[in-house]
Amino acid sequence: MHDNSRLIVMGGSWGGIQASMRILQGLPADYSIPIVLVLHRLRNHEGSLQELYSKKLLLQAVEIDDKTPLEKGHVYIAPANYHVLLEKDHTFSLDDSELENYSRPSIDVTFASAADVFGKNTVGILLSGASKDGSSGLKYIFEKKGTAIVQDPDEAEITTMPLAAINSTPGCSILNVERIQAYLLTLHGH
Repeated sequence: MHDNSRLIVMGGSWGGIQASMRILQGLPADYSIPIVLVLHRLRNHEGSLQELYSKKLLLQAVEIDDKTPLEKGHVYIAPANYHVLLEKDHTFSLDDSELENYSRPSIDVTFASAADVFGKNTVGILLSGASKDGSSGLKYIFEKKGTAIVQDPDEAEITTMPLAAINSTPGCSILNVERIQAYLLTLHGH
């Protein structure tokens, strides 16, 4: 049953919330591929990303919990202070082990675990951000024959994250937000 299932994993930090919002706002409520969002936020920042996305998106925004199952039409948001891993049975597990790249949740951890479960059916998207987190995870997705997309640095609010990813994965696609959204719409329903 899981052969043709796909997963979209999207990561970012500074500027990544706005970029992901613009991409996801264009997707229909019944969008056929689950989307996982790993965003760095300030450790003491209490605002609920889930509420923010719920207000603006047609998709159902859910904060990830241990054992949450993947479903289409949903955007899954990594909770603060946990690494998010994907399991073979297409549920999540949370892990509060050491920071990776000074981050928890780490984009690298989620991207790599997604590629281990979904292989070539993984679409990794790295957005604006002020750290290098995500670049090794995106490279790993690419090595597993998944799709690697980086937000065009010319458009990104902070270029550190996109540039690090472009350097580590020369074969990635470099697209602006509008084209990332258009690409995701082409995957819908296939």
